[in-house]
Amino acid sequence: MSNRVVHFEIPYDDPDRASKFYADTFGWELTSMPEMGYVLASTGPSGEQGPTEPGFINGGMLQRGSHWTAPNVVIDVANIEDALTAVGEHGGSTVVEREPVGDMGFSAYFKDSEGNLIGLWETASG
Repeated sequence: MSNRVVHFEIPYDDPDRASKFYADTFGWELTSMPEMGYVLASTGPSGEQGPTEPGFINGGMLQRGSHWTAPNVVIDVANIEDALTAVGEHGGSTVVEREPVGDMGFSAYFKDSEGNLIGLWETASG
């Protein structure tokens, strides 16, 4: 099945405080990526391609801002442009257009029909 929830994001005000909270409270492994303004969160056994056991997803944390005011989920799609077109056709709106994330893939963000911020992920081909 496609279009699975594959990632989550939690906004922070203080990256060190948030990292300490989630590491100490839940035992998550956190990796700071200051060049991207992001902290990767591994919530279980993981390899280079993500989780190595079924039943959990990994996520990340980023600076709270105009769009990132509450936790959100990220949905894997085959093509972000097609997904954003469908979002618009069904009452949602694009917040952040497709943008590259290193050489891993592409992300975008939209608001659904209820005003919730949701992420999209498209894995890089190749």
